[in-house]
Amino acid sequence: MRFFGRCKTVAAVCLLALAGQGVTLELVERLDVAPVWSGCPVGFAMLTHSNRQFLAYYSAERVMTLAQRELNTNVWTFVELPTKLGWDSHNYVTMAIDAAGYLHVAGNMHCVPLVYFRSAKPLDIRTMVAVQRMTGNQEKRVTYPKFMKGPDGALLFTYRDGSSGNGSTLWNRYDGAAQTWSRLMDAPLFDGQGKMNAYPCGPVLGKDGFYHLTWVWRDTPACETCHDISYIRSRDLKHWENAFGKPLALPIRLGEDVVVEPVPIKGGLINPCQAIGFDAQGRVIVTYTKYDAVGYSQLMNARLEGGEWKRYQSSDWTYRWDFSGGGSIGGSIGVGPVEIQDGQLVQGYSHAKFGGGRWRLDDATLKPIGKLGGRVHWPAAVGRKELAFAEMAVRSMDDLDAHSANGVEVSADGYVYRAYWESLPANRDRPQPGGIPPPSKLRVFKMKMSGAAPHAL
Repeated sequence: MRFFGRCKTVAAVCLLALAGQGVTLELVERLDVAPVWSGCPVGFAMLTHSNRQFLAYYSAERVMTLAQRELNTNVWTFVELPTKLGWDSHNYVTMAIDAAGYLHVAGNMHCVPLVYFRSAKPLDIRTMVAVQRMTGNQEKRVTYPKFMKGPDGALLFTYRDGSSGNGSTLWNRYDGAAQTWSRLMDAPLFDGQGKMNAYPCGPVLGKDGFYHLTWVWRDTPACETCHDISYIRSRDLKHWENAFGKPLALPIRLGEDVVVEPVPIKGGLINPCQAIGFDAQGRVIVTYTKYDAVGYSQLMNARLEGGEWKRYQSSDWTYRWDFSGGGSIGGSIGVGPVEIQDGQLVQGYSHAKFGGGRWRLDDATLKPIGKLGGRVHWPAAVGRKELAFAEMAVRSMDDLDAHSANGVEVSADGYVYRAYWESLPANRDRPQPGGIPPPSKLRVFKMKMSGAAPHAL
């Protein structure tokens, strides 16, 4: 169960039993797709379904474009959609396929009216039609579109209505037979009451049958105004409760009994640095960042133990990520969920000064007790930087409809697909001072587990 959009999460389901400390992938095929926009980082999407593969991206001319191929060919069909990207890195594109095979695409939105397309025929991008409304309510200032498959298999769509510091989180449910959308819940999930808005991460489906979700509140467009890392859970995505089983009335507002740690404004908490994981006992672990007593940025893990949140500082970094202001910024720290890998409690992270990788954590203290090597060994030809511009960086995306297996995303046909391209870094959603770079090449790499024949799931 996973989101098709910005915060990609999956249920903890192991689909392949692989022994050892790492997975080695072999390159099967490289598929060149098209030149793409490289002036700013913005998320693309890839989806493999049945015997077809779909890509959604911005062309070299910044036009939202769909590409489609049958899996047994390297010939792509292309369709341009009537929407064009500016410089805003919030305006990623995402997609999903419903139970009947119709393709849904949304994107290029940052506090603007809904931008949404649906195919008129199953698995056919040549029949895409602009759909001007879902429910018709609160669709004039849309940001952060996400698709998800619900517990009953229905297609869901969630987004923010409003702006940073003043917005609500809404959820829709799709009726495939009627081809109509309605609200999943009668009220927004979160409502900042005109004073703030929630930046959620998840939900993640745990082995306990609950969907687990975290968020931070943010008071203004300035990223340093994030505060109060919080948590809720649900069995059906309609009825929510706090960590201690107390039912919550919607919409959820600041002041409910849902706070994991009341990190204050300018306390080192930032919305991209959230993760939801579990230990060997299935206890939920919420990951976030905050400043320590001397002002350094630290990775925090909070675990629900004996009816209360126990908070652990897992890092001991001597570095302060002093972020501030609005617009898209580069990330100095990245956090991953706490997971069980090869029988060990492990967490991935990245750091601008101290590098990144995987820690092995002590089960009791959640402190690192060793650093592990990379879990996935990628082919040398995959993801190489090609453009001769110092600031250009390689971007990548996995198959949205794949399932996580030992650190890689395995598609329904048993192969691993990953797409790559290059772009300049974020520049606060403003034009790059050095002008527009040449387009980069969007490529899809098809891989398989070393020494094993792929098998369809």
